[in-house]
Amino acid sequence: MNWTAIRAIYVFEMARFFRTMAQSLISPVLSTSLYFVVFGAAIGSRIQEVEGVSYGAFIVPGLIMLTVMTQSISNASFGIYFPKFIGTIYELLSAPVNFLEIVMGYVGAAATKAMFIGVIILTTSFFFVDIQIQNPLAMIAFLVLTCISFALLGFIIGIWAGNFEQLQLVPLLIVTPLVFLGGSFYSISMLPPVWQTISMFNPVVYLISGFRWAFFGISDVSIGTSLMAIALFTALCLGAVWWIFKTGWRIRQ
Repeated sequence: MNWTAIRAIYVFEMARFFRTMAQSLISPVLSTSLYFVVFGAAIGSRIQEVEGVSYGAFIVPGLIMLTVMTQSISNASFGIYFPKFIGTIYELLSAPVNFLEIVMGYVGAAATKAMFIGVIILTTSFFFVDIQIQNPLAMIAFLVLTCISFALLGFIIGIWAGNFEQLQLVPLLIVTPLVFLGGSFYSISMLPPVWQTISMFNPVVYLISGFRWAFFGISDVSIGTSLMAIALFTALCLGAVWWIFKTGWRIRQ
C-alpha cells in the first residue's frame, strides 16, 4: 500500500477545502439554520411531538443526513472530475499507485469534509433544540459509513460526468428528493399504509432511520436492516469503482 500517495491526494483535497471555507462550510451551516427556523418554528408549532420526541429535535438527524449526503457527493465528484477536466488525471494513472489508493485519497478526503460539516451542524443544532444522544458510538458509526458510501457514489458521478452541469444533476434530481421523501422531517409511520410500503423502496429511509435511532432510540426499520442496507450500498459502489478502473470507462476517453 502506497501510503505516501494516499496522503498526498488526501492533503491536496483537504487544502482545497480550507481554501474555500466560506463556500464549503459556512453555506451549509446557514442553510441548515434556516431549516431549523422554518421547520422547527413554523411546523414545530403545529406538531409538538413525534413518537415522544419534540419535532425540533426529531428533524436534527434528517437535516444532518441531508447535508452529509449532498456534501459527500459534491466533494468527491468535483475532486475526481477536475483532474479529468484539466487532463492531469493521466499523470495520476501513470503513477505507481493502484485504483484503491486513488479512491482512498479522494474518497477519504471527501468523507472527512462531509463528516466535519456534519459535526458542525450537530453542534449548531444545540443552539436551537435540546438533544440527548442515547447511542453516541452508533451515531458516529452511521455518520462515518454514510460519509464513505456517498463519497464513493460521488466519485462514480465525477468519473461519469462530462461537464460541470452533470456534477449537480444526480444530487439535485435524485439524492435530495430521496432524502426529503425518506423521513427526514417526518416518521414513516405517519404515512398511509400504501405510502409506507412505497417508502421502503427508498434506500435513504434506512440510513435516516438508523441515524435517528442512535439519537432517540426510535426507528422506522430495524437497526440490523439499516446496517445491511448501508453495507450493501457501499459494496455496490466499491464494485462499480473497481469496474471503472478495470475497464477504463470514462477515464481514458
